[in-house]
Amino acid sequence: MKQILLITSLSILMAFFGCESSKKESQSANIEKINQNDKEKNMDKQSKATMDIAMKFMDAMGKGDMETMVSLMDDDMVWQNEGDKAMPWIGPWKGKKVILETFLPLFMEHFKTTKWVTEDAISSGDVAAFFGQMKGITLKSNQETTEFTFALRVKVANGKIILWNWLEDSYAISQSYHHTKK
Repeated sequence: MKQILLITSLSILMAFFGCESSKKESQSANIEKINQNDKEKNMDKQSKATMDIAMKFMDAMGKGDMETMVSLMDDDMVWQNEGDKAMPWIGPWKGKKVILETFLPLFMEHFKTTKWVTEDAISSGDVAAFFGQMKGITLKSNQETTEFTFALRVKVANGKIILWNWLEDSYAISQSYHHTKK
């Protein structure tokens, strides 16, 4: 009888400690889920903030609102665009001052956007991306480009734009700039 009582007691203790172990594992898993949910909420907040800043900058650019643009630019911002180096606005342009005093005047002197339609926009953390269609006139040749696709990658830190990475069909723009459209 003592053996049965001892075995029963041991079984109850093992079940109790086993349950405690399972409870601890379950609590640990719940804490990890809560931490992950907090990270996702913070990421969602950051993603939204990044999108808001990028959209505000684009809106200001479209309106010619230099005050708002300047307020959203980091002092060390990089404006990156690739293409035909014969086109004077091709970058990269590094620093708010260089962008404002050199790049933007060159760009506005040589190119006028006639169509800009954003079709998709996504944001994850500190990066936003935009995709769409555009058209423009190269003012040197007074030639309109064909419609082309663009992609834009924007990176934000501390509420300021640190990277404006413009990707477009630079071939179509180059053809128009050099008046070699076929």
